[in-house]
Amino acid sequence: MTKDTTTPVALITGASRGLGAALAEELAAQYHIVAVARTTGALEELDDRIQAAGHSATLAPMDITNPDAMRQLCRSIHDRWGSIALWVHTAVHAAPLTLTAHLDARDWDKSVACNVTATGQLIPFIAPLLGDSGQAMFFEDVKAGDTFYGAYGATKAAQIALARSWQSETSRTGPRVHIVNPAPMPTATRARFHPGETRDDLTDPRAEARRLLELLE
Repeated sequence: MTKDTTTPVALITGASRGLGAALAEELAAQYHIVAVARTTGALEELDDRIQAAGHSATLAPMDITNPDAMRQLCRSIHDRWGSIALWVHTAVHAAPLTLTAHLDARDWDKSVACNVTATGQLIPFIAPLLGDSGQAMFFEDVKAGDTFYGAYGATKAAQIALARSWQSETSRTGPRVHIVNPAPMPTATRARFHPGETRDDLTDPRAEARRLLELLE
């Protein structure tokens, strides 16, 4: 198979809604987007918006916690494009806020699977596609130890710990790993954590996407 190397590729895990979708739309002007998420309908809506703007995307409706599916996706990316220029990892499981003593076992397992285990599997899968010159972006949310944030805070902190280790290990060789702290946005995840919050005071995801992408080199 002849590899298509004319347009750089950006892989976005968690691309269907919120910041992931906003980043996909912003990046589509310069990259071919490979959009990964579980919700097919939301991915198709994203694709419609990207196409309406004159750009292109490849949709990958799959669960990042399925290592076989993600391994096959990465192999398919390699076979078609050879490499990727950017990986943006916005996928997260946001367990409902609750007392730590009342943690639901199913929500805990989902949080570990999505926020920690999947990240630990994806980095080895995706690092070869990035090579030395690619870039990766992770999104910090400093909730570890906050009241009621047991499952989300602990597993998000573990995810970022993985990213920081990778960032340190590749600081001289690449790929370049970015860990950024987004401004509060009116996303579905935030609405679950802060019901009734005045959303007018929050940052528009497209505007925040543009700000964060300015951090790329």
